[in-house]
Amino acid sequence: MLKVNTNMIAKIIQTASKNPRQLFLIDGVGAIVTAFLTGIVLVYFESFFGMPKSILIPLALVACGFSVYSLTCYFTNIRNWQFLLRIIAVANLLYCGVTMGFVVYYFELLTSFGLLYFLSELLIIVVLVMIEWKVAKISPTDFAENAD
Repeated sequence: MLKVNTNMIAKIIQTASKNPRQLFLIDGVGAIVTAFLTGIVLVYFESFFGMPKSILIPLALVACGFSVYSLTCYFTNIRNWQFLLRIIAVANLLYCGVTMGFVVYYFELLTSFGLLYFLSELLIIVVLVMIEWKVAKISPTDFAENAD
């Protein structure tokens, strides 16, 4: 099973390296989804998930900032895309670390659904970071040449 997942990620990396611009779009849209879920859904159903509103709102605001960054990179014709992709990958990884810290700190308050949500989000982001980092490292193409 692990080998299948590794092959799948390798295929995604190969596809993404042909048009790395798409990673900024995926990252930006994903950040919008995170901001919506964290800042609206989880806040509204705070007792169902368990994470305090005082933590959810700042996490949502950070996700909004990441979305602006990634979508700006997607919609502009930038040349140093590899460096900019590494920046969002590191920022995403820091977001994961902070979120995991909150999960540990508020573990007693989190419900099973809250724990499931945050662990799922972290898993998705870590996989995205792996893909972004590898594409930024291996792709020889110029970002401007891949503009649609």
